Amino acid sequence: MGQFGIGQAVTRFEDPRLVRGQGRFLGDVNLPGQAHAVVVRSMHAHARLRAVDTAAARRAPGVLAVFTGADVARDGLGAMRMTLKRKRPDGSPMFAPPHPGLARDRVRYVGDPVALVIAGTQAEAEDAAELVRVDYEPLPSVTSTAAAVGGAPVWDECPDNVSNVYEAGDRAATDGAFARAHRVIRRRYVITRVHAQYMEARGALGAYEPGEDRYTLYADVQYPHRVRNALAGNIFKIPEHKIRVVAGDVGGAFGTKGWQYAEHRLVLWAAKKLGRPVKWACERREAVPADEHARDNVSEAELALDADGRFLGLRVRTLANVGAYVSSDRNLLATFANVVTLVGVYTIPSAHVHVTCVLTNTNSTAPYRGAGRPEATYVIERLIDDAARELGLDRLELRRKNLIPASAMPYRTPLGVTYDCGEFEQSMARALALADVAGFAARREESRRRGKLRGLAVVNAIERAAGAQPEFAEIRFNPGGSATVLMGTKNQGQGHETTFKQILHERLGLDPAERSSAARRCGWPPTR
Repeated sequence: MGQFGIGQAVTRFEDPRLVRGQGRFLGDVNLPGQAHAVVVRSMHAHARLRAVDTAAARRAPGVLAVFTGADVARDGLGAMRMTLKRKRPDGSPMFAPPHPGLARDRVRYVGDPVALVIAGTQAEAEDAAELVRVDYEPLPSVTSTAAAVGGAPVWDECPDNVSNVYEAGDRAATDGAFARAHRVIRRRYVITRVHAQYMEARGALGAYEPGEDRYTLYADVQYPHRVRNALAGNIFKIPEHKIRVVAGDVGGAFGTKGWQYAEHRLVLWAAKKLGRPVKWACERREAVPADEHARDNVSEAELALDADGRFLGLRVRTLANVGAYVSSDRNLLATFANVVTLVGVYTIPSAHVHVTCVLTNTNSTAPYRGAGRPEATYVIERLIDDAARELGLDRLELRRKNLIPASAMPYRTPLGVTYDCGEFEQSMARALALADVAGFAARREESRRRGKLRGLAVVNAIERAAGAQPEFAEIRFNPGGSATVLMGTKNQGQGHETTFKQILHERLGLDPAERSSAARRCGWPPTR
């Protein structure tokens, strides 16, 4: 319907305020009387906490409180819980220790929160945090994924550092394919640990209303409903309606600002104890030790081929580093959710994948930019390139020979998913033409003459989308002829405002350029 209908090219409605500097980020939110918090973090990968001396910090100018892990334990603050059912190699339940909020007895990675310092201003809190004296007894640590199994125990209760294992595919069929293979290509691929860097580092502002006995968290989170559910059910053990989570413009996330972090519960807990709002703003230099990381895998991959260069089987053994704490299902998602895409877009009759999730003295890992898809694509595409080099074959021809043909659709892969459609050979051909691969040699030579290096990668990536989830939606019609749309999904830069307005325009004939008075009244951040 008209120029704003579904499928029409529409200029995004949310962009003008963002490019004009009128975004509503967490740094823009401040509440009257708020205090400021700084987290004191461990400088050791593994150490026993002999003592945490907060006396000098408590006496510092402007300081309102200094809390430690003992205070958290005394107040009975809860921890996250896993819902996934995974097992260790011996069949026993997986070992998944959640983070307590503030460390007690031991710290287990560089950046592990030890104390929370709260003062009237940010500067006062930072100065006081420097006065917290922590007596550490350094302990052996393991930070290498490859050395995790059998390395220094991160937890005494799990001496081999194996949290859990996951398998996919048919082991017997795959072993049979390798037994009759003409050639087997074996490689070890290391996918390094990565960290997100956003426009706005993480933060949290907690408030508590004693009259309503209700918490409000302002945070730059991607899934505010999940954060609320976790805080209510696991941490504070109260009904969900007692906690409200407000999220404005996220300021960059890519998965790393997904679910509940320790700082969320700490500012809410402190706000109730102090009787005033408490704000924590992560400094840029603090983000790497404070946040969840991603990737950090070591894969032993094998590809079986027949005498004609056709793929017979794929076998992958992966060590996936999950860090020192496993606080929620989120910390394991990337280790298994996209294992099925390891076979890529290729006809591979049999495959078997075994993932060992290992604990190390590092930050927890979680989904970031693809939740396991980039790792899977990297392994299969590198393996094909290495096979082509070792066998003296053209890497493009080797791919063409093994692509799943369009005539095979729907195609069920040996790792248990079905591709309902796909024209992979045509897609690769178009990409090669658009990239002018035929002219690459000349471009590389021209770069060499200028002292530059030029490379070319060919990758047939495939992504497994997240599963469909039930979502809340409500439309409220106003007497003036406008409407207010309430959606459960959180915009993180994908253009929700534009998309939903297009749907309303097409289905209800509403002018997408107008904004209801109700929507204006519900502007974020709050003003008081």
